[in-house]
Amino acid sequence: MLSPPAWAVSDLPEPPPFTPRSAVRVLGFGAVVLAFSLGAGEWLLGPAVLARYGATILWIAGASVLLQTLLNTEMARYTLYTGEPVFTAFMRTRPGRAFWGWTYGALHFLQSAWPGWALTAATAVAALFLGRVPDKGDRVVVLYFGYLAFLVSILFVLLDEPVGRTREYAERIMTAMILAFLTLIGLFLVPGDVWLAATRGFVAPLLGSRPLPQEVDWLLLAAFAAYSGAGGANATLTYWLRDKGIGMGATVGYLPAVVGGEQVLVDRGGAVFPLSAENLRKWRGWWKYVRADQWWLWAPGSLVGVGLPALLVLAFIEPGTTLGGYGIAAWMGQALGTRYGLLLWVLALLAGFGTLFTTQIGNAEGFARVSTDLLWTASGTVRAWRGGDARALYYSALLALTLWGCVAITLTDPLTLILIGANVAAGNLVLLSFHTLVVNRRFLPRELRPARWREAGLVLCGLFFGGFVLLSLLQQLGLTRP
Repeated sequence: MLSPPAWAVSDLPEPPPFTPRSAVRVLGFGAVVLAFSLGAGEWLLGPAVLARYGATILWIAGASVLLQTLLNTEMARYTLYTGEPVFTAFMRTRPGRAFWGWTYGALHFLQSAWPGWALTAATAVAALFLGRVPDKGDRVVVLYFGYLAFLVSILFVLLDEPVGRTREYAERIMTAMILAFLTLIGLFLVPGDVWLAATRGFVAPLLGSRPLPQEVDWLLLAAFAAYSGAGGANATLTYWLRDKGIGMGATVGYLPAVVGGEQVLVDRGGAVFPLSAENLRKWRGWWKYVRADQWWLWAPGSLVGVGLPALLVLAFIEPGTTLGGYGIAAWMGQALGTRYGLLLWVLALLAGFGTLFTTQIGNAEGFARVSTDLLWTASGTVRAWRGGDARALYYSALLALTLWGCVAITLTDPLTLILIGANVAAGNLVLLSFHTLVVNRRFLPRELRPARWREAGLVLCGLFFGGFVLLSLLQQLGLTRP
C-alpha cells in the first residue's frame, strides 16, 4: 500500500510570545470541545449514572478526563512536528493508508451517525411545548422536534462559511453562560455536604470506597467513561491545530470552507523542521500553548462540567432513580422547577436544549470534515472523483449522515442512541491511544518524543477504555451478569 506523500523540510514558524492576551487569541480548541463534552457526558450520561449509582462513581469521569488530556497532547505532538493531522500519521503505518483510512472512517461513522443529541434536545423542547416532562406517550411529539433539530443542525453545517466563526464565538459564550448558571445554582441551592460528597467522589477509591457497585450496567458506564471528555472526537484537535496554523500547521494546506469558498485542491504532504537550536526553542513555545489549552482550560473545564450537574443530581434526584426515556433532557428542569418555580424550569430546559443542539451541530460538522479528510488522504480513487473536488466528497458524507440519521432517529429512545455511539467512542479511544504511541515512537526524532511516563500513560489510557468496552460487550452478549 502507498503511503501519504513524503514530508517537505521547512523551519518551524515563530510562535507568538506567550502572554495572557496571546494565549486567549491562540487557544480555542479546548473551549470548542468543552462545549461538545458538556452535551456529551456531562449533561446526560453523568446525571444518568450518578442518579443510579451515587457520587462515588465520579472517579471514572476524573480518570477519563486526565487520560484523555494526556492523549490529546500526545496526538498534538505529532501535528506540531509535521503539520499533519494524526490520522495521516496512522496511514503511514502498516498495512497502509487505504486500510487505516477506511477503518477510521467506518468507526467515525458508527460513532457519529446516531442523532441522539438532536433527539435529546427535542425532549427539552417538547417539555417546553407540553408544559411537563414528556413520556413514552409523547414519542411522536419528541420525534417531530427531533427531526426538526437534526435537519436544522445539518443546515447550520451547510452555512458554515458565513456563520462558522460567529457560531464558534457563540458556543464559547453559551458554554460560559451555562457553566455560570450551574455554578450559581450550585452555590445558592445545593447544601455543603453535597459539595463535599461530589468532591470526594472524584477520588473515592483512594478514600476507601468501593470503586464499582455490585450490579453494573457496563453499557452505561462505558458510555460515561468515553463521553466524560471529548467523547472519542479527540483526534479533531490535530485538524484544528493544522487549520489554525499552529506549529508546522502553518506550512501545509487544508480543506477550505465548503459553502461560499473557492475550490482549492488540498496538499496532503506535511512538512518537518530541522532540529536546530532555534527550531527547538520555537517548538517549546508552541508546546506551551498546547499544554495551556489542554491542561489549563479543557481538563479543568471538563471536570467542572461533570461536577456541576452532579451537584444537582445528588441534591435533587432520589438515589437509585433511572433517568431515561423521552424526557431525558428535562430532568434538571423538573428538579428545579418543582422546587423553585417556573423561571428555573424554563432556564434549565433552555440550557439543556442549547447544550445538546450545539453538540449535534458539532457532531455533524466534525463527521463531514473528518470523513472528507480521511477518505481524501486514503484513496486515490476518491481524490479523482468529480474532478478532484473535495466539496463533492464533503457533501456526500453529509448526505449519508442525513439519510441514515433520519432512519436511526426512529429506532429507539434518545438515551439508547447516545449509548451506542458512546460505546463505539470508547473503542475508538483504545485504538487512538495505542496507535498514537506507535506513530510518536516511529516518526518523531528522539529529541521530540514523549517521556517514558507519558508513553506509559497512553498504554494506561488504552487499557482503561478497553476494559470498559470489553465488559460492556460481554454483558450485551449475555456472558456476564449485571
